[in-house]
Amino acid sequence: MALLWALAVLSLLPLLKAQNPLCANLTAVPITNATLDLISGKWFYIGSAFRNPQYNESARSIQAAFFFFDPKPAEDKINLREYQTIGNQCIYNDSSLKVYRENGSLSKHEMGREHFADLLLTKVPKTFMLINSLNDKNNVGLSFYADKAEVTPEQMKEFHDAIECTGIHKSEITYTDEKKDLCGPLEKQHEEERKKEKEKEGS
Repeated sequence: MALLWALAVLSLLPLLKAQNPLCANLTAVPITNATLDLISGKWFYIGSAFRNPQYNESARSIQAAFFFFDPKPAEDKINLREYQTIGNQCIYNDSSLKVYRENGSLSKHEMGREHFADLLLTKVPKTFMLINSLNDKNNVGLSFYADKAEVTPEQMKEFHDAIECTGIHKSEITYTDEKKDLCGPLEKQHEEERKKEKEKEGS
């Protein structure tokens, strides 16, 4: 099913490229171990725009968010630690993503089903995007991530250009605000706990 979905997406890419050269950036490419190394580490959720009502509602509830990707190439998965500030409280979640190397996509089991997104590596370094349902104008969505909470104008422009390619207007984008983050103390606590665990293992 995921393969069929990916093929449907890829079949639309030539049309997108013909309409706007910038849309070539929306091409998902196979995921390699080098790709996984590139997206390893801490990332900040900057903003997104979703036509899917469920995704849109969820995105609008997030005031600030950051997460850690810990890829496990041999298992084709990424361990995910998420810190989200929602409703003026910090919500932590520990889960994993499946990696579909050939399709260039990731999936997460949530809310009773598997949710798929294509991984888009950007031309501007230290950012990446995830795109959902490119072939469905009523459910298309794009989310943007960076290694810092504040992005450069060049990085933001690439996100806006990609949004334009999906047919979504910039006014539909929901942005996060680092100043509203309440998860810093919990992240620090977790880091200290991990450090102690490593010290125990090493002793």
